Amino acid sequence: MVQPAWQDPVLLAPEAAPAPEYGAGSLADLLPTLAAGQGVPGFEAMIPELTPADRNCVFLIDGLGWEQIKAHPDEAPFLHSLLPTSRGGTGRPITSGFPSTTATSLASVGTGLAPGEHGLPGYTARNPETGALMNQLRWKPWTELKAWQPYPTVFQLADAAGVRTAQVSAPGFEQTPLTKVALSGGSFLGRLTGEDRMDLAAERLAAGDRSLVYTYYSEVDGQGHRFGVDSDAWRGQLMYVDGLARRLAEQLPPRSALYITADHGMIDIPFDEESRIDFDEDWELSAGVALLGGEGRARHVYAVPGAQADVLTVWREVLGEQFWVASRDEAIAAGWFGPRIDERVYGRIGDVVAAAHDDVVITASAKEPHESAMVGMHGSLTPVEQLVPLLEVRS
Repeated sequence: MVQPAWQDPVLLAPEAAPAPEYGAGSLADLLPTLAAGQGVPGFEAMIPELTPADRNCVFLIDGLGWEQIKAHPDEAPFLHSLLPTSRGGTGRPITSGFPSTTATSLASVGTGLAPGEHGLPGYTARNPETGALMNQLRWKPWTELKAWQPYPTVFQLADAAGVRTAQVSAPGFEQTPLTKVALSGGSFLGRLTGEDRMDLAAERLAAGDRSLVYTYYSEVDGQGHRFGVDSDAWRGQLMYVDGLARRLAEQLPPRSALYITADHGMIDIPFDEESRIDFDEDWELSAGVALLGGEGRARHVYAVPGAQADVLTVWREVLGEQFWVASRDEAIAAGWFGPRIDERVYGRIGDVVAAAHDDVVITASAKEPHESAMVGMHGSLTPVEQLVPLLEVRS
């Protein structure tokens, strides 16, 4: 129905946004649930639909959301066939977290904590100690690891409890700060090819009476960013990773459970002025803003001191029909970052947080030329970005 011109616009309410399912069905709940089933002290089963196994393997496919698997049965016949097994046979997805982005999600997976506790609340976030933006994927500028993320990982705690623990990934990830703060513990085994990773993951799974193995593949996300999830390049990667998942599933040792999941989904954004709002060219949105963090579909906005209320008002007036626009405290109260917010994390969250509802992004063409040129995007709370699979194969 066309809205009469005399009516006020209908603004999206932050409290009505679909918050992640922290504490019962999010990525942060997966490893604690598996560790609890293996008898690791201090953990409880957070995802009640899952049945314990002695040997658990998590295969995380970067960028392959629930909606993408559902939409591509021909390119991903094996993964599509497993949709009914998701979330303990309920046929339902779990959620990533907010923002639905790699650094935040991998930290949630590895630590078993929501972003408000582990403290990686986006692609980039302000460091309250320095006032500078911190890129949490690339770890620039360098920031002391334990100060930024002080909690032990589930892998470390499982390894200390006698569970045979390993991460099998590309060799280049072994020494990255993100791996160290989010995924360390037990053995890191680097292999270049996806096939070698699947074979080694199965081998390490069989190496202990109780074992916890994590393996990872990144290029579905990479091709989606470059060419979009409606491209032949992306479909080719989907076909390839479908074969990898089948290869791993066929090698599971006895008493094993394989869980195939993702850190986020993805959506293609058209290259037009209505779909891509350029912050660097928009005087209204940039007024009173000291730093623009996050990414196109999940923005942390840090205001000049004293301008927080004005920035919130303008962003809500300009974007509130297309974005859920919240103050920091509103976003926290709505549960976007989890049930608890550590004191050290509070100032990392934007004075204003904007999460896309429509097929639109806020780019920054001058400050973020690479990110602004991407076709596929993610980060927000919409189902296509937020819902991820938890496909299961047992032996």
